[in-house]
Amino acid sequence: MTDEPNRVESYFIENREKLLAFVMGKVGDPDFAEDILQDGLLRALRSSSDLKDDDRFVSWFYRILRNAIIDTHRRRAADERRLEKLPQLAIEDELTPDDENRLCECFVELLPTLTPAYAEVIEEMELGDATTEEMVERLGISPSNLKVRRHRARNQLRTRLEETCRTCAVHGCLDCTCSR
Repeated sequence: MTDEPNRVESYFIENREKLLAFVMGKVGDPDFAEDILQDGLLRALRSSSDLKDDDRFVSWFYRILRNAIIDTHRRRAADERRLEKLPQLAIEDELTPDDENRLCECFVELLPTLTPAYAEVIEEMELGDATTEEMVERLGISPSNLKVRRHRARNQLRTRLEETCRTCAVHGCLDCTCSR
């Protein structure tokens, strides 16, 4: 076959609605179907050089779509299983003082190991009640610079926690028994 990516693209454009209806029939969600269709197109474009038989082009394309549907369902099921293992807290739920007392406090001991500017941002904004405006004024930096600094501070603290606490740093913990 010559110029396979163009053939895949042409077939996709000419048959987009039919292909979308096929995927939609398998998943029932228009947005989900659209994502799978796009994923299938990318897979077809990547593997178009593997197609040796011109007569099997259409069945080859549909096989790629079926595989994309199956893979997406598997990923979704794995994501759902992971979510089921997480503690169920509603986003609007506030931590009670008792919950706060039980939370892992290893990070407090790790603050001095952070870059001083990062430790300050964590202490003032995460542990304290400093607002973005107050920090920008006090530090003499722009809001976007503060956002970057805060992001880097959190990442550095996360890295320190992973090095120190290992499992609970990744999965979260209550009633921490970490010992440094």
